[in-house]
Amino acid sequence: QVQLVESGGGLVQPGGSLRLSCTTAGFDFSSYVMTWYRQIPGKEREFVAAITRAGDTLRSADSVKDRFTFSRDNAKRAVYLQMNSLKPEDTALYYCHAVIWGRDYWGQGTQVTVSA
Repeated sequence: QVQLVESGGGLVQPGGSLRLSCTTAGFDFSSYVMTWYRQIPGKEREFVAAITRAGDTLRSADSVKDRFTFSRDNAKRAVYLQMNSLKPEDTALYYCHAVIWGRDYWGQGTQVTVSA
């Protein structure tokens, strides 16, 4: 059974940092591109970044370039989202995502709130 589990969210002040993790199970993790999305209530889910199987950033949203970095550890079956210089507009529910065997899989999300 495919499982994606995000963690690491929380409340942080503007300018602060957080590191999100997504741990996985149930598929050959090292063979798949992994992606991060985020969603603000009332808005559509927004693409954040895609990470290649080797851990390179395939693509990232302009809104997070130069502030967010992305990585993965294939041995730990995990992807990471390091968020720096956080802004209030980064407040959202952050999701880990993968397309496996032609089907979309999502984690339950982890909430990030940036507020003074």
